[in-house]
Amino acid sequence: MDLFTHVVFAYLLSFVIWGPAQPQYIAAGALAGGLPDADALFAPLARRFPLLQHHGITHSILGVTIIAGAGSVLLPYLPYFPHASTFWYFVAMEIGGLAHIFLDGFTHFAVSPLLPFSLRQLRMDADVAINGMMLALTAATLITLSYERNTVPFTAWVETAWVLTLIYGGYLGLRWVARSRAQKVRRKEGYSAVLPTTNPLVWTLAEREDLPDRYRIRYRPLRLGKGPLFPERSMEVAKVPPTSGPVGTPQEALERTYAAALRKNRWLALRYHFGEARPIEGGYEVLWYLIETAPFGRTMGVRVRIDGSTGTLTARSAFPRRPRPE
Repeated sequence: MDLFTHVVFAYLLSFVIWGPAQPQYIAAGALAGGLPDADALFAPLARRFPLLQHHGITHSILGVTIIAGAGSVLLPYLPYFPHASTFWYFVAMEIGGLAHIFLDGFTHFAVSPLLPFSLRQLRMDADVAINGMMLALTAATLITLSYERNTVPFTAWVETAWVLTLIYGGYLGLRWVARSRAQKVRRKEGYSAVLPTTNPLVWTLAEREDLPDRYRIRYRPLRLGKGPLFPERSMEVAKVPPTSGPVGTPQEALERTYAAALRKNRWLALRYHFGEARPIEGGYEVLWYLIETAPFGRTMGVRVRIDGSTGTLTARSAFPRRPRPE
């Protein structure tokens, strides 16, 4: 989830727990809901200390607890935070931080909540990490809450907070119910995974085999209530070492560009990916892309051009719309 959605969700959750009479704990929870993403500031150190990478130690129960402990002591010395119970400040920040972990685990990007003691991941695959629908809802929420600050009666603000809480809860509930229905179809048709898209009613059924010398995948999108969006697609490539020389077929273009595409974009290696090759003047253009859609219907990928006579290739990152067959 994006940072602003984390903050808004933690704010509304804290509102439900503490009620409008204790705004200091609501604010503490909202602050803690965004703090785990401060690990982006550690990016220069992440290569040397892997625990500091994004979705690392700050996205674990231990990291959240440390943040909550420090915050419970420091908050009374910050503007707008009155002196109050250190214990309840700690509880509020702990809940906000755990909400952050939950939301990230709710998506298709995993977190490891038991770091550094275990690498076991939490990934529910119920939503995409950055969703245009959620971004729009979060923006509307922030505008509404900002507008109502000191401009409407207190009772109106309380009613607005409850309505927004129901909307967010309803969205998460819709996602979970839709995923459960898609899982039933997955089991019936023999796929190994069901992957989310930006549309809560559209899911991707997939199965892959990733061996040291070969990569195989089959998938098809599913619209709940209407069935397949198009027939199953499949691909199998041999993982060949970098070579030069003529490239004569689309299959050969796929295999020659596979390693280069994964080097160009590491996310391809971590998630389900697919490749398509098409002839162009002098060679082939190969598009490797994630089969899950991201913001605004686009997906992350790499576009590779390979010379048909020499095998020379150039790769660049791309955010194409996921290609759809006729």
